Amino acid sequence: MQDQIPAAATLPTSSDAAALSQMGFGNMIQHLDVAGWVVLLTLAIMSLLSWFYIVNNFFRNSAVRSRADKVVRGFWGSDTTQEAIQYMETQPRNEPFSKIALECAEAAAYHQKHDGSRIAEALNRSEFIDRALRQAVTRESSRLEGGLTLLATVGSSAPFIGLLGTVWGIYRALIAIGATGEASIDAIAGPIGEALIMTALGLFVAIPALLAYNGFVRQNRVTLSKFDEFAHDLHDYFATGARVGSNKI
Repeated sequence: MQDQIPAAATLPTSSDAAALSQMGFGNMIQHLDVAGWVVLLTLAIMSLLSWFYIVNNFFRNSAVRSRADKVVRGFWGSDTTQEAIQYMETQPRNEPFSKIALECAEAAAYHQKHDGSRIAEALNRSEFIDRALRQAVTRESSRLEGGLTLLATVGSSAPFIGLLGTVWGIYRALIAIGATGEASIDAIAGPIGEALIMTALGLFVAIPALLAYNGFVRQNRVTLSKFDEFAHDLHDYFATGARVGSNKI
């Protein structure tokens, strides 16, 4: 007859269950040391900042994309240049296409006002308008891309910060083994639980930031191409005074 394995050797005891309960998040908070708190607070701050920029960029970019075609059509659909400028002046202050058009119109008017001066001698009308448009497009592009650097940083570094917490938790588990002389669940449950939770937190912080960064980059690429197209059309019109295309004023 085969030897029977004692039940105590196969079934977890009440002490094992109590030890495993130490692997929870609440127990981790109670027993975190200085290094653990630094890692946890760093991940929390990175998460808050990334979600702030995710929400802010989502609503800002959605507003820009939803109004882009309407604003451009409204400008080119005006009967006169003055009406087109007045239409752009009625747009919200954070609307980028109107800012680009108004800066271009202002540059053209400034150059015309100072015709014959040193400014006109140094830069002709086309060059002066082109410089103003480049500055406007660069400024609005930078505003549109605000927060992307932080999202990229969080997406790339948060897993490694979580990994730092993982390594530290494993290190604490080894210290506990050395202190007790045995690798019991009671000795290592808390540090191992901390290590696993830190790994998960690092991924939870990094994944939304990385997905949002990739999504915003794709969306911004389309908007930036519209900036360039609109700026080129504005340059042609204000530099030559001629209508370019059937849909332009």
